[in-house]
Amino acid sequence: MTSARLVALDALVRIDDGAYAHIVLPAMLGSTGLADRDRAFVTDLVYGSVRARRRIDDLLGRVVKRPLHRLDPPVRAALRLGAYQLIQGVPAHAALSETMAALAARSPRARSFVNANLRALTRLGPPWPEPEEEAVALSYPDWLIERFTTELGAADAREALAAMNEPGVVTLRPNPCRTSADELETELQRAGVHVERGALIRDALLVRGIGDPARLPAVRDGRATPQDQASQAVVAALAARPGDWVVDIAAAPGGKATAIGELVGDGVVVACDIDAGRVRLVATAALRLGLTDVLPTVADGRAMPARNQSFDRVLLDAPCSGLGVLRRRADARWQLQPGAITELAALQRELFSSAAQLVRPGGVLVYSVCTLTAEETIAIDEWASVAWPDFVAHSPLSEPWVARGRGSLLLPQAAGTDGMYVLALTR
Repeated sequence: MTSARLVALDALVRIDDGAYAHIVLPAMLGSTGLADRDRAFVTDLVYGSVRARRRIDDLLGRVVKRPLHRLDPPVRAALRLGAYQLIQGVPAHAALSETMAALAARSPRARSFVNANLRALTRLGPPWPEPEEEAVALSYPDWLIERFTTELGAADAREALAAMNEPGVVTLRPNPCRTSADELETELQRAGVHVERGALIRDALLVRGIGDPARLPAVRDGRATPQDQASQAVVAALAARPGDWVVDIAAAPGGKATAIGELVGDGVVVACDIDAGRVRLVATAALRLGLTDVLPTVADGRAMPARNQSFDRVLLDAPCSGLGVLRRRADARWQLQPGAITELAALQRELFSSAAQLVRPGGVLVYSVCTLTAEETIAIDEWASVAWPDFVAHSPLSEPWVARGRGSLLLPQAAGTDGMYVLALTR
């Protein structure tokens, strides 16, 4: 049987080559026979190693005499994997022996090199040497530290970045068409699952120690959906009612569209995405939940195939830099380039204009992004206030949200959720 550390090693090699961690790792785990406990261990090894990469590389740079970027990918991955375990407090004999066993399957001749350098690393700590630069200590690119500090303030920026270095808690959204939060909470507790109610969304259930949430009976049979509280709050801001006609402009993979579908009763949710493969994810999610009112549709959000002013509610959860969900997308901090944010903001304005045209008089438009940058949040609001003056903003959301322009920003440290921005408007 494939070992947990071998799966982690292979995943780190693929991520280092440009694969997305949140896509490649679940696919790799699905093809193994690992138990839930081992899957959780692999997830921690991979996500933790990727999040802490700059901190790890700083430590390795004190003992490895060759530049890390010139090492063979499996060797570099093994060094990072071993170093991560050491700084997490895994006993040296276990961290080294198991990592060497995994490396033997991929690069046996490099075992002595990796083993020698990891043993040299054990002589540095604990306690481990503290880096002089905050960006190294927090393990983020310099530009991201500087941008957050400028736009959020030093204290909020540091707290947000530190919060996104912690793994996210699995959160379930009960399907009110099939169960209630109380019923689902009782069921999970009887199964020995530790459950907490959400601080942001009362019916959200935070669950720990369950491994892959897709294996939960309640998720398999469509009584619950894994969804962070911040995303659930976006749907709450839309306030869809039974009978409403709703369009979700960029719906895939379908978390928000299906949440809306659970609310509209005999209404309709047109769930659009430009990518046919991703639209199939929406269709699969709607089928699992038994939602016949969700209509998955392939469409470019910039040129919607619908009549103007024909919807009661329009949701634009826009493509963004994702800098509010770095705890879930560990590799994004290394892959994103600052110039991409300006390009994304231009796309967001295009999509906003398309979305605004669809809202009937008296209808509601919600713009949301899972990022914290001013360019994708308050700058979009400032532009929209001029470009679409016939839309009136709702009052900002209450604490722990904070007002940003006419919208509301949720920092990841405020309620232990993803970072999110929401702007709700009525035409």
